[in-house]
Amino acid sequence: MVDYWKDFGPFHGRIWLDSASEGPLPRIAAERAAEAITWKVSPHLMTADLFGRIPRRLRHVLGRLIGAPEEQVILGNSATFGIHLLANGLPLRPGDEILLVRGDFPSDILPWLALEKTGVKIRFLEAKGTLPDGDDLKENLTPSTRLFCTSWVHSFSGTAADPLSLGKICASHRVLFVLNASHALGTRPLDVTEAGVDALTCVGYKWLCGPYGTGFCWIRPEVLDTLQYNHAYWQALLPRDYLLKEDEDLTPRGDVGARMYDVFGTANFLNFHPWTASLEYLLGIGIDRIEEHDQHLVDRLLAGLNRSLYEPLSPEAGRGRSALVVISHRDPKRNEEIHRILQREGIDIAFRRGRLRISPHLHNSESDIDRLLEVMNALHF
Repeated sequence: MVDYWKDFGPFHGRIWLDSASEGPLPRIAAERAAEAITWKVSPHLMTADLFGRIPRRLRHVLGRLIGAPEEQVILGNSATFGIHLLANGLPLRPGDEILLVRGDFPSDILPWLALEKTGVKIRFLEAKGTLPDGDDLKENLTPSTRLFCTSWVHSFSGTAADPLSLGKICASHRVLFVLNASHALGTRPLDVTEAGVDALTCVGYKWLCGPYGTGFCWIRPEVLDTLQYNHAYWQALLPRDYLLKEDEDLTPRGDVGARMYDVFGTANFLNFHPWTASLEYLLGIGIDRIEEHDQHLVDRLLAGLNRSLYEPLSPEAGRGRSALVVISHRDPKRNEEIHRILQREGIDIAFRRGRLRISPHLHNSESDIDRLLEVMNALHF
């Protein structure tokens, strides 16, 4: 097992097993963040070249990550950013139906709910599992369904959906498929040209190890062209030499494409510069290898868990398994106390909806998992 953990930290004696909340910056990214701070301390270093180079380089690595042309990448600040573009920009009419998943993360739900006042119908799919499979989706589509939105990996259960099968069903019914990849991208590979999605949105600060306030989205060009969203950022729409001219011609450029919908302030030195370094680091290792690393740690955790004390609630095998492991004590009332004990022992995991959520990533080692198991398996109440 490669010691990727050496590229992270210091963690000051603590074990961070909550990448599903915040992925730590690799050291190379922290160095880039420090470099960006020097640019702001000494503003003469913030050249016109940097204002163009920072977003261009980030767009390039994100395109590599998802198998899309870089000019189709939209820079954002969250997963919600991309869903808001769609919810506020798609030409939906009264009577059109949006199909959502009951119990999904709020960012996949709230932007669509606001459309009810326009006459758009919001309906929730009740999956047999936490996330729907192909049969669940087919049973819930109606002639009025225009769009289906779901997470790739469910934040509260660790269950992974199968984007390919869901995408095929949506395509056959002419339903737009929107996928929130926030808890999967960075832990398993994806090519949007093969996955059957019409739009993908993702945060940057979890498994992609970027600073907080980073994210991006991709929208299939045919869908992007239908958006009717008033989003006019001058650095995207005006000629690059606008500030050098004496006239005030505000005629928008005609070659903007997806960049029209970038978050405002695309140079974003303090966030986008280190995030680019994180993505280059991850891509340098290879997402396939990262998946192997993460799943090896999940294997070790599940194999060492005392089943007389704890019950895994997330899938233990197959493609439904993810890098999020959700477990519960046999007496669920003990979970919050266990969470507090782990914190006191210097082990950070998440407590969500009364359950324990463990999410190891590249910065973790086998010894981190062994220490977690040592503490948890010794808790005989």
